[in-house]
Amino acid sequence: MIEEKITSPSFVNGDIDETLRPSSFNDFIGQDKVKDNIKIFVEASKIRKSVLDHVVLYGPPGLGKTTLARIISNELQRNIKITSAPAIEKQGDLIAILTTLEEGDIIFIDEIHRLKKNLEEVLYSAMEDFKVDIIIGEGTGARTIRLNLPHFTLIGATTRIGSLTGPLRSRFGIIERLDFYDEKSLKQIVGRSSKILGIKISEDALSEIAKRSRGTPRIANRLLKRVSDFALVEKVEPIDRSFSDYALTKLEIDHKGLDAMDRKILEIIIKRYKGGPVGLSAISATINEEIETLEDVYEPFLIQQGFLLRTPRGRVASKLAYEHLGIKYHSIEEDLSLF
Repeated sequence: MIEEKITSPSFVNGDIDETLRPSSFNDFIGQDKVKDNIKIFVEASKIRKSVLDHVVLYGPPGLGKTTLARIISNELQRNIKITSAPAIEKQGDLIAILTTLEEGDIIFIDEIHRLKKNLEEVLYSAMEDFKVDIIIGEGTGARTIRLNLPHFTLIGATTRIGSLTGPLRSRFGIIERLDFYDEKSLKQIVGRSSKILGIKISEDALSEIAKRSRGTPRIANRLLKRVSDFALVEKVEPIDRSFSDYALTKLEIDHKGLDAMDRKILEIIIKRYKGGPVGLSAISATINEEIETLEDVYEPFLIQQGFLLRTPRGRVASKLAYEHLGIKYHSIEEDLSLF
């Protein structure tokens, strides 16, 4: 396999995230519907002795799209090459990757919605016909050579499935959505990670971290490591609920999982824009944050938790947001009338 497995966890080797990453479907916690479907598709391709159809995984960041791609490669016992759309700048870069693939290999492209249009056109024939055209020379002397590619599986990951063009999206045979995790699954994930990392922590403390992790395993593992840092320096062992609450409060993560930026977004909407409606561009300019970051990182969780409403006229802070921030709720229009 191209991806080397990490077998000995360490806080100093820089590979903690790789250590915590599940390597099989059995180790992958949560996303049961997606996981079960992909297991069927993988098993079917093995029985048919054919390559797996192209896959696109979409949903908010940090939910396990890259991990699932690696698990698929492990289950199929195929090599995987991992890249991201912004890293592929020109056609030559993409063709170089495609022409080094072997039969049955997997190529994983993260943020595939950011792939340039001219690169998409290269993928069309590569995905459908397993062929790619190379232009040699310039002007009237230019000629095209068609290269045959080995049969491969492309796995794309995106936070914006709607941003994929129709022709590209139609070439994926498997499309699966990953959603936020529930607290029970996150507690299992953090518990597994604590055992791998040798962190002594109580069940209540695990629950506290899971509750504040925004439904996202990547954040859950990050918070576990930061709480462990506090415990290490302050010589606390095992970590109990009280200490985890103390450390998470230091990190400005509140009991609903909102961080300082989440609260700032809601406060801006409520105090500067009178609760909304307000457009993302205005919020972006006010807090000096990119619109894409607001849409992909902050907004999905705030909407899911009921703090933010998306209306045709813009974003509106809900009554729940006022209550959470301790601000008196007052609105000329009722929330529902804005739809």
